[in-house]
Amino acid sequence: MEFMDVLRERRSARSFREGEVEKEKLNLVLEAARIAPSWQNKQCWSFIVVSDKEVIKKLGGNINGWLKGAPLAIVACGDPRQSGERNGIQYYLVDVSIAMQQLVLAATDLGLGTCWLGVFDEATVRQALGIPEGIKVVAITPLGYPAEKEGLRDRMTRTLIGSKNRKDMAEIVHHERW
Repeated sequence: MEFMDVLRERRSARSFREGEVEKEKLNLVLEAARIAPSWQNKQCWSFIVVSDKEVIKKLGGNINGWLKGAPLAIVACGDPRQSGERNGIQYYLVDVSIAMQQLVLAATDLGLGTCWLGVFDEATVRQALGIPEGIKVVAITPLGYPAEKEGLRDRMTRTLIGSKNRKDMAEIVHHERW
């Protein structure tokens, strides 16, 4: 797939087909995250790949039901001590987000679905996965083959959040000054 096509095709998958993700494809999406740029090339991220269905259910809790049907969940973590801070911005968040975006785009290119989840109970995730002190959970994504048809819940969510709508270029780009 051409790069701009990957960007345009990326969607949040909220339901998944039965079946595993091939190890080669999983390794490719993780490699895409591994080679991402970061603050002073510190690479402050870690990714936890979870395949145990009961653990995946725990990660979503009552908040994110979309994780429950996924064959895999990937939890993106960052170590603030291995990144920087400037003007009140904690760059581990930026670093992990760049790596996560590369993972998501690579998944799209391979025909896999993801859904960037930023709402979760960090204490539950930390405890379920044995995440050490000082490491922050930044995001979670399910990973699998998207279901052929959207369910009612998927359509309602897409309608409510307007995920297909994009602002016109003139609304977001300023030249020389605001």
